[in-house]
Amino acid sequence: MALLSIVLPAYNEEQNISNTVRVLSGLLEANGIEYELVFISDGSRDGTFSEIQKAAEENPRIRGAEFSRNFGKEAAIFAGLKLTGGNAVIVMDCDLQHPPEVIPKMWQLWLEGAEVVEGIKQSRGKESVAHKLSAGLFYKIMSGLIRMDMNASSDFKLLDRKVVDVLLTLPERNTFFRALSFWVGFRTESVTYEVQERQFGESKWSFFSLMKYAVTNATSFSTLPLQLVTVMGLVSILFSVVLFIQTLVKFMSGTAVEGFTTVILLILIIGGFLMLSLGIIGHYIARIYEEVKGRPKYIISRRTKEAERKSCRRAFQTDEEENEVSS
Repeated sequence: MALLSIVLPAYNEEQNISNTVRVLSGLLEANGIEYELVFISDGSRDGTFSEIQKAAEENPRIRGAEFSRNFGKEAAIFAGLKLTGGNAVIVMDCDLQHPPEVIPKMWQLWLEGAEVVEGIKQSRGKESVAHKLSAGLFYKIMSGLIRMDMNASSDFKLLDRKVVDVLLTLPERNTFFRALSFWVGFRTESVTYEVQERQFGESKWSFFSLMKYAVTNATSFSTLPLQLVTVMGLVSILFSVVLFIQTLVKFMSGTAVEGFTTVILLILIIGGFLMLSLGIIGHYIARIYEEVKGRPKYIISRRTKEAERKSCRRAFQTDEEENEVSS
């Protein structure tokens, strides 16, 4: 029987774990879907991992791991993907803002041959004005930079095992799951959903964290910001040519040029372009520096018992496969 794995990144979600387990387990069992739930505690400072351990002791279909520190949602997603063993994998939020009721529809589409099932947001639910504005700005920036409509997309999606395996072979350490799952291709279907209210806790995303997330993901996935440096250089040249022609015409007509204000403005404009260009280039150099160092995406400090056993079995199988190849 086909197995469905659900990856649930969690950061300070102590209050949500037991409710999430109850809701998902009940739904999947009611629909006759064989499943496993894989929780990743992203360096949580509360009792998130303790709750995961309790749930794992009560239900062998639940596994989990905890990072040594906060490595971010992207790292948590890829750690979860690596720990899964299902024929299909769903990634969703631990707070159930991604509605579980959509899962059977995703599963059915996968059974019918879909290899990627995208969850498309119809609305963002009830949010503060500030959060809606910051989220809207984030998605506009991302859509423009990576040339993909991010306004309705989300991390809520189902991936076939072959798609998961492809994603796990990608060597880069600065990953953007939402865009990479689009980039790999494969047969894609979609389902729509309404963002649900959190039952416990508050959103961990602030305006500044969203902007940082946008910049990091844009530079890890797109070279468009580097191309903007060239555009700014061309604008500076065009502006200089226009100013040169104006100055030459006034000189030939014998009109004195009052150049102090013009020079100051020119210095400020070109200086601003140069500093912005250096900032963009510097950010890409930082990304290259991080990739060259080759540090892991994340460090797992603890696992639930079932996760440790499955990890050991997987490592043993990998060693056997390598020995067979070498022989």
